[in-house]
Amino acid sequence: MPMSTDLDQNVVLRGERELVERAAPLFADAREEFVCAAAHPRTWALPGAREQIVAARRARPDVRVYKMYGSEVLADDTAVRLLTDLAGRGPRVRILDCPIPNETIVVDRRVAVIAGKTRGGEREFTVVRTPAVVSGILTLFWATWRNAVDLGDRTAEIPPLGDQSRTILALLADGMKDEAASRRLGISLRTYRRRVAELMELLDADSRFQAGLRARSLGLVP
Repeated sequence: MPMSTDLDQNVVLRGERELVERAAPLFADAREEFVCAAAHPRTWALPGAREQIVAARRARPDVRVYKMYGSEVLADDTAVRLLTDLAGRGPRVRILDCPIPNETIVVDRRVAVIAGKTRGGEREFTVVRTPAVVSGILTLFWATWRNAVDLGDRTAEIPPLGDQSRTILALLADGMKDEAASRRLGISLRTYRRRVAELMELLDADSRFQAGLRARSLGLVP
């Protein structure tokens, strides 16, 4: 049954397949503005789902696109490259200094899609058309957007780190003692402490705890 165009009809869709089949036309019909808050650019588990949605949106290159992600995405080098490429094609991309609690899409200030909990192995998506509710969702989005930082500015803050450095920062953030951490990494205690001191200097941190917090805020560790 086709989705009703009644502005006051709110519909719950179960699973990404149903979302793509029934709501993808909403994305293709975007004429002015497309805003999105998501945990990760690869948030879709269904093969081809993201590609279908992106293709639908690209059909109208004049649409203003705003995308916001949580800082944890910065720990994924592939995701950062994907978002950098995206920003280079026109969309505004910003990073929020905390996780995104509910993934949300709003099209032309008239329809919102909110991702809900996973039930029976599939996520639920609520398509909201009630004008007052959509307006409220957008108000929250823009208030959050103002507290986020442009992707280019945020990535400029991130020092180049290898896998071992990221692991050490994660251990610091978790409060693991030096002896246990050095054993886990298979390096001497002296080497571990030297690497910790180097990372503290690199992150301009006055303490190990601060280094761990800063690493988390930059998305260097989950």
